[in-house]
Amino acid sequence: MVRFTHYKRTGEIQMVDVTGKAVTARTAVAQAFVKMRPAVVRAVRRLRNPKGNPLEVARVAGIAAAKRTSELIPLCHPLPLTHIDVSARLRENGVAITSRISATARTGVEMEALVAATVAALTIYDMCKALDKGIEIQDVVLLEKLGGKSGRYVRARGRS
Repeated sequence: MVRFTHYKRTGEIQMVDVTGKAVTARTAVAQAFVKMRPAVVRAVRRLRNPKGNPLEVARVAGIAAAKRTSELIPLCHPLPLTHIDVSARLRENGVAITSRISATARTGVEMEALVAATVAALTIYDMCKALDKGIEIQDVVLLEKLGGKSGRYVRARGRS
């Protein structure tokens, strides 16, 4: 029977014991999308933002956030991350964010990838909110996970 790993049988929360797990190379890829009006996209494209280039600031914010994931999520293990890549690309109707995180560890880096994408998206919102408070953060999802006992996971296209 599958059960939540962060709970003891008594219902108390616990940090998962990964002592017996093998140290393996692990990678996770996550995405987020920041939907905005075309006028805001044009302003970002022209880099007319008093706070600087939102795409670059978002990248740095995502990288910094990935490194601090265990401080944000109470039962998340601190991990020795070996690589962090965050991209923010302008699209016709917003900004597509992708994060790719790697580590050699006893547990996966899915949370780090999701936190990186989310914080990068929040940074885009923060830097562009003066132009439009109606900006939406959408589709924060894990796209792929590699390594560990459960092996490879790839999100099915079109999955909601």
